[in-house]
Amino acid sequence: MKERVLFLLRTYVVAVAVFLFAKVVFMLSLRSSQPFSLGDVYDVLHHGLTLDLSTALYFIVFPLLFTLASLWVSGRTTRRLLRVYFFLVSVAFSLAFVADTALYPHWGYKLDSTCLQYLASPTVAAASVPTWLLIAGLLLIIVLAALFFFLFTFRMPQYARLRRRWPFGLLTLVAVPLIFIGIRGGLDESTTNVGQAYYSQRAFLNHSAVNPVFNFLSSFESTVRTDVRYTYYTDEECQALLDSIFPTESLAPDTLLRTRRPNIVIVMMESCSGQFTMISGRNEVTPNLNRLADEGIYFSECYANSFRTDRATVSIFSGYPAFPTMSLQKNLSKNAKLPGLARTLLRAGYTTSYYYGGDINFTKKGSYLINSGFEHLSSQEDYPRQLRRMSKWGVHDEYVFDRIAQEIESWSPQDTVLHLIGYNTLSSHEPWQVPHQALADPVDNAFHYLDACVGQFISRLRKSPAWDNLLVVILPDHGINYAGHDETSQVKMHIPMLWLGGAVREPRVVDAFCNQCDLAATLFGQLGLPHDDFPFSRDVLSQNYTRPLAWHTFNNGFSLVDSTGFFVYDLTADTPIVGSGKEKERLGKAILQETSRDLADR
Repeated sequence: MKERVLFLLRTYVVAVAVFLFAKVVFMLSLRSSQPFSLGDVYDVLHHGLTLDLSTALYFIVFPLLFTLASLWVSGRTTRRLLRVYFFLVSVAFSLAFVADTALYPHWGYKLDSTCLQYLASPTVAAASVPTWLLIAGLLLIIVLAALFFFLFTFRMPQYARLRRRWPFGLLTLVAVPLIFIGIRGGLDESTTNVGQAYYSQRAFLNHSAVNPVFNFLSSFESTVRTDVRYTYYTDEECQALLDSIFPTESLAPDTLLRTRRPNIVIVMMESCSGQFTMISGRNEVTPNLNRLADEGIYFSECYANSFRTDRATVSIFSGYPAFPTMSLQKNLSKNAKLPGLARTLLRAGYTTSYYYGGDINFTKKGSYLINSGFEHLSSQEDYPRQLRRMSKWGVHDEYVFDRIAQEIESWSPQDTVLHLIGYNTLSSHEPWQVPHQALADPVDNAFHYLDACVGQFISRLRKSPAWDNLLVVILPDHGINYAGHDETSQVKMHIPMLWLGGAVREPRVVDAFCNQCDLAATLFGQLGLPHDDFPFSRDVLSQNYTRPLAWHTFNNGFSLVDSTGFFVYDLTADTPIVGSGKEKERLGKAILQETSRDLADR
């Protein structure tokens, strides 16, 4: 019996030690971009220890049950079952640790269940990662799995049958409820959660303290739900906080266009936030965008609604805010009930088309676009094989821009049919491989390529007869974690939105704080179309837009910016991490509550 008990205790200690080891490796691997001191390592291990202790208990349950079964079955069978179990656990741990460390620099948050969405399109998912890195990661997973397996199975008991079974059976009877109490985190109302590891104002240190295995498992709670609900206030309190925030009609809006019914092209630029544009004072990366901002209508205080393309697509084309832990694009039962910019224009007599150079079914993009009102979809399958093979993501931007330009050039000024085109670029994405070499830094160079494509596209359209009745809206989908910019960086979510074309009355700057989701109402205000079915899209040119602000959601957090400053709130830790002010916290939570209520009612 003693041998069995000591083995179970050693298994538990090994699991905790593996978790601590993984945290140290995680921090060391990211030290170049996330500097820290030796004291920080101690703090991370100390504050995350309770989460590690609780998580390790999950993985002691089966060894305990197998050991209990060994009182009646042969020792050989027990050892075989335990070896299979420890093999699976070792592989799972190594996968979690390597994926967590590899993805964090790009995602800016810990490994969670959202990574599983990419399993449906593994080729697309692998496009962001160089081949050598995939091979290195696979080898590392194998090495770590072998190491963990050795540690777990070292000196495994022979499991000889005991003459007296009841002492170990009694011990198990006592141990099982204690283990589940430990997993739960005690008998208090509060259960074990990620937030208990948070202790610092630096997100990286908090994330380092979080056990990636626990974070992955706990994230399923929000992923498996078809919607989310945030409840902070009574309905009356929430409405009072949001009073006048979301006007649903346009009141004598300022006039930006020369015509009520232009043809419209909406270009969503992959990842091209203020990090690479004039917003951060950079002129060398996007010279065309910077120049075009002076030639059209420039919305200088526009902000992305979220941190992923699937979220941004819904915000732009449904005028609907993004949520911290759920992708509406992938939730077909809900997004079919959302308003659609394309659907509204379809009813107003427009034909609607959407272009993408990659896999249109990735993250259920194509299904959402159809639900939102796009009649015709064009993707990589519509291009020759040699073009599709030039990039891991699909067809490079210049070729898709060329096809869109050809279509626009075929429009006749005498044609009574109106057109809407949506387009999502893709070349300015990891692994930053583009057919263009202008800047030494590969990331900057990829955005320079995108900028060159945009500049050439606009120059070409100026020469087209369709230009006079054309409105081209250009805006990015989100920013990226790069050069020190993460979710605590205002410039990452600050995006340039430009309106160009012959339909624009004159160049000007609109400096009202706004979001991507405000495009629908603002555009419809110019077209004289109602937008009362877009409850969270605001016409920022309307006279009743009296409370300008922008908000952004990231993985279990939100930020809010207005004329008084920038504020970031971490929902996991339930605390501000940038800025202060109870008003912004209450307003951000009220927005989450009201938008989640609206979604649940659909």
